[in-house]
Amino acid sequence: MLFIDEAYTLTPENAPQDFGREAVDTLLKLMEDHRDEVVVIVAGYPQEMRRFLESNPGLASRFSRHVQFDDYSTAELLEIVREMTVGAGYKCAPSTLTALHTYLDGLPRNRSFGNARLARQLVESMMTRQAGRLGSIASPDLEALTLLLPQDLPHTEDQGAAAGLMS
Repeated sequence: MLFIDEAYTLTPENAPQDFGREAVDTLLKLMEDHRDEVVVIVAGYPQEMRRFLESNPGLASRFSRHVQFDDYSTAELLEIVREMTVGAGYKCAPSTLTALHTYLDGLPRNRSFGNARLARQLVESMMTRQAGRLGSIASPDLEALTLLLPQDLPHTEDQGAAAGLMS
């Protein structure tokens, strides 16, 4: 099995012939010569994947199944963030979960929306902000070291930037 994430980067728009096109040609040959032995999965944003599949006359016909996944809902993202924080040894105060729900609801769900990557980056940002907040405390206890508070969320005005940075 071969999985190629962001496969469309092999065929950039308005790019001269390059190694990406050569890779696509090699991929096509592999898929043809070993069609009973190999499974190839390509993934990426829908619009870019359409362009990728149209970049070579034989490419689209080699991929007979297309699956499109919807963005995670706010509730699903909230659960992903909660699980990631627990996995990292942290916990969110109930007020943090409420603020997090509001924060996630306010993020624009556009092309740059990052789904689970957004959740991971959000957790990393919260842990960094929490560390900065605790830097002024001489001897924080274990509870303080593991508890994420609403102020550890990125600022509301950072929401648009967060969506763009987390894609």
